[in-house]
Amino acid sequence: QAVYTLVSLYKQYSNLLGKMNSEEVDAVWQVVIGARVDMTTKQQEYLRLESSWMTALRLSEMAAEAAYQSGADQASVTARSHIQVVKSQVQEVRLLSQKAETKLAEAQTEELIKAQGEDSSLPQGVSENTDDDPYLRED
Repeated sequence: QAVYTLVSLYKQYSNLLGKMNSEEVDAVWQVVIGARVDMTTKQQEYLRLESSWMTALRLSEMAAEAAYQSGADQASVTARSHIQVVKSQVQEVRLLSQKAETKLAEAQTEELIKAQGEDSSLPQGVSENTDDDPYLRED
């Protein structure tokens, strides 16, 4: 969800490029930075949880094998069934995470393209600062 929030912010920001003053841009970037921090925190938490899940999965596989070796076939079958469910759930989460990362990359790319478009919309050699005093020329 944090990634999708960040994607939404990037899209909104890129749609507003060229329509905001510098204070508004700074305010938007503060929100984006906060969302990035939140996303990074969630990604780190996800990686820790995934590591714990994988450890639990390996332990469950060892328990299922031990149950089978000791003759508790039904316990082994039940454990292996649960292991398959967990593996499919972990795979689903991985796919969702990959999709979210892809959307984030697309949003960032779109923002960069629009930002470059804003920069290139000015004629070469003309800066945005039009406050230059025409009387300062050296004739």
